[in-house]
Amino acid sequence: MTTTFASSLLKALPSLSRPCQLHLSSIRSLRPFSSTIGVASDVKDKNRAIERQILNAQPRAAADKNSAISAITKMMQGETTRTNPTVSTDYSKMAESLEAEMIKQPYSDRTPPHHLHVFSHKHNTILTLTRPNGNPLLSMSCGHLGFRKAQRSGYDPAYQLTSHVFGQMQERGYTLDIDRLEIVFRGFGQGREAFIRVLLGGEGKNIRGLVSRVTDSTRIKFGGTKSRKIRRLG
Repeated sequence: MTTTFASSLLKALPSLSRPCQLHLSSIRSLRPFSSTIGVASDVKDKNRAIERQILNAQPRAAADKNSAISAITKMMQGETTRTNPTVSTDYSKMAESLEAEMIKQPYSDRTPPHHLHVFSHKHNTILTLTRPNGNPLLSMSCGHLGFRKAQRSGYDPAYQLTSHVFGQMQERGYTLDIDRLEIVFRGFGQGREAFIRVLLGGEGKNIRGLVSRVTDSTRIKFGGTKSRKIRRLG
């Protein structure tokens, strides 16, 4: 009789059974304690495995075998990488482009050269050695060797002057301080050809290796005032 009374009461008042159902559902949701504990243990095991990998990792140099720096060093040593051959080809192309830029601009990343000015006109020949900033180190003409007046003009005085200047450069130790030498010609006298002969001969073997550039700074008249009257003899 009590069961029939309870069932009829529940049918009449269904709201009484709702808290019990909610409580049961919450208890059911919290029932699998073992599964949550297992997930937490798996996370801890993974973290420990990562820590062990970090502690037992190889040195950085061995790990970076396929890096760009190692590829450059292998390329410099003449080795090729089978795992990543594109890296070596890219850096070889880069090296070729840098070499081409250095050829186009020889003084872009180097110290400026010393200058040897060769001023040769029909009456005399003057040689002047200057520092990169333009300050003179040595300046001599055919008159310093004892040639006077008309004797200063000609091929032989310029030849002797050039060989003497080269000897002075070696005696004073200028060749040790000069890394690169630029020769600057001015004028078309006989001393110009004499200087070239001495430079290419035995007297200029120690100077010839220092020459990095040869330029011509001969004055070219463009407009301006009227030239002097040409001297006519006879």
